Amino acid sequence: MTALPGVKALVFDTFGTVVDWRSGIARDARTFLARHGRGDADPVAFADAWRKRYQPAMEAVRSGRRPFTRLDVLHRENLDGVLTDHGLDPAGIAAEELDWLNRAWHRLDPWPDAIPGLLRLRAKHFLAPLSNGNILLLANMAKRAGIPWDAVLGAEAAQAYKPQPEAYLRTAEILGLQPGEVALVAAHNGDLAAARRSGLKTAFVLRPTEHGPNQTTDLGAAQEWEVVTDSFEDLADRLGC
Repeated sequence: MTALPGVKALVFDTFGTVVDWRSGIARDARTFLARHGRGDADPVAFADAWRKRYQPAMEAVRSGRRPFTRLDVLHRENLDGVLTDHGLDPAGIAAEELDWLNRAWHRLDPWPDAIPGLLRLRAKHFLAPLSNGNILLLANMAKRAGIPWDAVLGAEAAQAYKPQPEAYLRTAEILGLQPGEVALVAAHNGDLAAARRSGLKTAFVLRPTEHGPNQTTDLGAAQEWEVVTDSFEDLADRLGC
C-alpha cells in the first residue's frame, strides 16, 4: 500500500529540498569576492545575506506592490544590495561579472540522495518542480545536475509565488490533475501547510543542514504530513518505487 494513494504527480520545492543552495552560492561567491579584492569576506555569510532578501523581494509581488517579476530579476536586484553591504560598488563591476554571479542560482548541486531518489520515484510518478524559481533557472539547474524532471514548471507558469494558493492550484491545473492527485515534497513546514490548505497531499523531507550546522528551523515535521522522511530514497521506498 503506497503512502500516497491516488497521487499521480510529485512536485518538489527545489531550493533546500532538492539542491543545497547555501554551499553552491558560497562556492561562486568565494571566487567572485576574491576576484574583486574581498577575499577576506565570508562567502557563506554572503550567501546567507543574499538569501535573506529572497522573501521580502517576493512579498512585493505577492502583495501586489509590483507586477509578477521572475526570480532571476529579483535575485539580480538583491545582489546589488548585498554587494554594497560588502563594500563593493555594483556600478563599478562589469555586467558580465554580475550576471555570472547571479547565475550561481542556476548552478546548485543536488543533495546526495536527490538524483538516485528522483530516478526511482519517476518510475511511477510524474515529477516536476513547484518552485519560486523561474523556468530558465530551473531548466539550467536540471541540465547541469542531471535532475530528471518530466516537465519544468517555473513560477511564471503559475504567475504566483508560494505560499499563495495560486502557486499550488495552478500547478495542478497545468498538469490536468485535481489538487489531491498531486503531492508536494518539501523540507519546509510552511510550504507544506500552504499546499495542504490548497488540497495537495504532502511529504516532508528533513534537510537539517540547509541553513548550515546551526540550523534551528524545520528540524522536524510540524504537522502529521502524509509522509515524513529524511531522504528521497526513503520516500521512494515508502511509495513502492
